Amino acid sequence: MAVVEQERQTVRAEARWVHSSARKARLVTDLIRGRSVPEARTILAFSTRAVAKDVEKVLRSAVANAESRADLHWQGDDLVVAAAYADEGPTLKRWRARARGRVARIRKRTCHITIELAQGVPTSAAPSVPAMAPPAPVEPEPVEEPETAEEPETVNDAEVAEEPEEAETSETESPSAEAQAEASTTEETED
Repeated sequence: MAVVEQERQTVRAEARWVHSSARKARLVTDLIRGRSVPEARTILAFSTRAVAKDVEKVLRSAVANAESRADLHWQGDDLVVAAAYADEGPTLKRWRARARGRVARIRKRTCHITIELAQGVPTSAAPSVPAMAPPAPVEPEPVEEPETAEEPETVNDAEVAEEPEEAETSETESPSAEAQAEASTTEETED
């Protein structure tokens, strides 16, 4: 039994000799692969990477190619990014003078960015959330506080009252008064 695989129709656009390294461009193309065109445009618009502008130009070109084909009748918002990749282009080699008559090589890398669009449902693993949707409200879970058994302290009022009195009496008496009292007791015992 032979399995017949129906070939999926795609439309592609390619930008060649883009002045960016392929590694930097791949970081951006990985973000939009498998997403719908409106979602990919939003991601590219808010990306902080400089190569995102070049990838967005290629995406707009691919959408224009799809809409202009008379045999397909595709709308840009119904399309999905089927493939997005960046291949290495030629590297321009330049030289920079260094100390003691030496030179250092400067490699100005280029890349070729390709985006393919197809009709269908987004296949991205990331959840699709509209860009302007408010976040879902999260109710905080009640926090259980540990119950502490408060035991009343049993302190006699008489003990509390006695302690300050002892302190007060020691503060009022001076060492010389004690010395006089001892001296008087010793005199009485001698007589």
